[in-house]
This record gives sequence, structure tokens and C-alpha cells, in this order.
Amino acid sequence: MESAPETSDPICPLCLRTIPAGVPQSRHHLIPRLKGGRETVLLHHICHKEIHAALTEAEIARDYDTPEKLRAHPRIAKFAAWVAKRPPDFVSRTPGGPRRKR
Repeated sequence: MESAPETSDPICPLCLRTIPAGVPQSRHHLIPRLKGGRETVLLHHICHKEIHAALTEAEIARDYDTPEKLRAHPRIAKFAAWVAKRPPDFVSRTPGGPRRKR
């Protein structure tokens, strides 16, 4: 009897954890679209947000156009080491809610 082929979850190239189905994920342009980039990689959404919080699009295009270069950035390396200790389905909640008028 033949068994069904195993499907493996993709690996996030930033934190190197699996990306299970149903976990927030997004595609990251290795070179931003505004700079002519087309190639993308699939990341956990939390990892993608950290890249754009740490770097400008110009910096990404100029110096951080591969997952290896991104992981070498000090802030992103620290984040990747931290998030790698979390389960693959870890989602960070953003603190606070909408701002209230005073």
C-alpha cells in the first residue's frame, strides 16, 4: 500500500523555524519593489515586520538583499535568536489599542 507523500511546512529563512499552515505569514521582497525587486521569500509575519522596523527600503536594497545578510544585521540577529526559542505558531500581540483623545 502506498502512503501519501509527506508535506513539509516551509522554513522561514529569517528565524529558521517552520511556518505551519494557518500561521500569519507574508512574502518579503529581497530587493524592495520600489527598487525594482521581484524575488520574494516566505516569512513569518512577525519576522517580516521586524525587518521593516529595523531597516529602510534603501538599506534593504543596498546591503541586506539576502536572508543571510539580514540575519547578520545586529538587531535582526538578536530578534531571530529570541524568536527562534518560540514555537513556530508564536504570534506577538501589539501592546495597547487605538489611541484615546485627551
